[in-house]
Amino acid sequence: MADLLAYFALFASALGAATILPMQSEAVLAGLLLTEKYSTVWLVVTAGAGNVLGALLNWILGRGIGHCRTQRWFPVGPQALERAQNWYRRYGKWSLLASWLPVIGDPITVVAGVLREPLPMFLLLVAIAKVGRYLVLTAATTGLA
Repeated sequence: MADLLAYFALFASALGAATILPMQSEAVLAGLLLTEKYSTVWLVVTAGAGNVLGALLNWILGRGIGHCRTQRWFPVGPQALERAQNWYRRYGKWSLLASWLPVIGDPITVVAGVLREPLPMFLLLVAIAKVGRYLVLTAATTGLA
């Protein structure tokens, strides 16, 4: 049961970290890796799935931004949204490879929804970026690098 809770905590932190919530999934993943009690593959899969799902929530939010962007609860400020839109217009779908970056990554995934990036391409590029980050972190944490 404790193992399942650890994986759930990692999934939840990765999902939350992919949204505008101030969460850190990297610390949770590194901590679980350092215990050497859990499957490295399943930790990366769990973190990646949570993070990609969080980005998907941002994309869905972006799709409905037209009537929501002025709401107080909307998680992306106007300046951050404008920066992300400019970035996205400049680099197009390839900017999604930067979705793992702090601060700019989350707004880029929202803007991808606003600008109607097709879902299959969105998921592919975001998964590459986000799972890639977890693979690098895993290699650095476990000494595989």
